[in-house]
Amino acid sequence: MQLSTRNQLDGTVISVTRGEAMAVVRVRLTGGDEITSSITRDAVDDLELTEGSAVKVLIKATEVALGVE
Repeated sequence: MQLSTRNQLDGTVISVTRGEAMAVVRVRLTGGDEITSSITRDAVDDLELTEGSAVKVLIKATEVALGVE
């Protein structure tokens, strides 16, 4: 499958924390950084995500905000 999303990062799932309706998935990227995604529990099940699963992180955003003190 080809996607128009340009920000595609390879990684490995390091944890899946299931909530009532959503799940928090932590991914270690190839370079060692970590990123977190909140997705539905159904999506976790459909993708069969577990610790150690290889994934591609797709980032599509219209805004990136930064803050400093």
